[in-house]
Amino acid sequence: MRDHDMQPSGLTRRRMLGGMGVASLALISSAASAQETVDLHVPGGPSTRVITTSYPQKGRMILQRTSPPWLETPFEVFDKGVFTPNDQHYVSWHWANFPSDIDVDSFRLTVRGLVNQTLSLSLRDILQGFPRFDTAAVNQCAGASRIYAVPRVAGAQWANGSMSNAIWTGVRLKDVLDRAGIKPGAIQVRFGGLDEPVMQDAPKFLKSLTIDHARDGEVMIAFGMNGEQLPLLNGFPLRLIVPGWCGVYWIKMLNDIEVLDQPDTNYWTATGYRVPDTPHNTVKPGETGFKMVPVTRNAPRSFITNIHNGDSVPAGTPATARGIAFGGDCGVARVDLSIDGGKSWQPTQLGADQGTYGFRQWQTQFTLPAGGAQTLMVRCTNTRNEAQPDFPIWNPAGYMYNTIETTHVVAA
Repeated sequence: MRDHDMQPSGLTRRRMLGGMGVASLALISSAASAQETVDLHVPGGPSTRVITTSYPQKGRMILQRTSPPWLETPFEVFDKGVFTPNDQHYVSWHWANFPSDIDVDSFRLTVRGLVNQTLSLSLRDILQGFPRFDTAAVNQCAGASRIYAVPRVAGAQWANGSMSNAIWTGVRLKDVLDRAGIKPGAIQVRFGGLDEPVMQDAPKFLKSLTIDHARDGEVMIAFGMNGEQLPLLNGFPLRLIVPGWCGVYWIKMLNDIEVLDQPDTNYWTATGYRVPDTPHNTVKPGETGFKMVPVTRNAPRSFITNIHNGDSVPAGTPATARGIAFGGDCGVARVDLSIDGGKSWQPTQLGADQGTYGFRQWQTQFTLPAGGAQTLMVRCTNTRNEAQPDFPIWNPAGYMYNTIETTHVVAA
């Protein structure tokens, strides 16, 4: 986390306000005309998805759904650097009814509820009226890698690309709440955006944090991403950033903050996004009688990014494996590689620490034995000494998947 004593390179207040005139975009998309596809290596299939390049401010993306837009980051992007480019940062919306044209002059962020004074903040108020800071953090969908659940479960069939890492620029939520003044008795803070349900009786998408979490100094109202303004599909003009927590809390097009004196009863906080209250949130298919709790913090994960399923790797010759890891809601302590299907593990060398909540690159040398099928595995252990499990994660909604990743190769 870094405070700004001066303007950061690439995102000045003048440039930010001036650039807001580009907020009008046509959200009309189709798959790439050549119908390029990608294989997600799903046992039993279907395993392929179409690649699209047709979404505004987005490059080459895996198309999971058109309405609302669900765009997955192609996995090869993660081998190119620790931060995900804005034009390939994954996209996920709950409702298709969100603005494609934002009047930045009239836009206001409202802070209301159990406060001493209701605030109606313009973008200029936010950019010029509060201290700014940067933080690196992974934005990951709670349903990331759901496509690999066995047996399969309903929901967006994300592979491993419904996660992205960025440097976020914004202001502390705490500072904004303190400006409004929190009255005694406040217990939660609820957040809403400009997206609206497509059906009249459907619940608006809202999420809440405890008052202590909201005021911890890490939760951010972001207007910048990797030194540029937020792309429209990633929440322009403002987005809530909750470092270390699932992306479902990262409200896009944030325009409403309400301080509550009682537990939030809206569907998305009180009922939706639940997992079994069991170790690793996993149960056996068909099992019943377990308590359900909300998804909250991310779990540790790690990936090999330069070697893929089906690749040929020379036998008897040193080879390089590299990849990324993140610790969930704390830092990465170590990343280990196995070349014998998990029987033994060797430590890897960690790259630069970009911050507690961001990706950490890793790399190591390994030598495969004589030819044939081989299984590579990678495991992250975080600074809380929590390691990825070596057994399949399964729950009815397909949330919080963080099983050790395996890559099947041929030693030649």
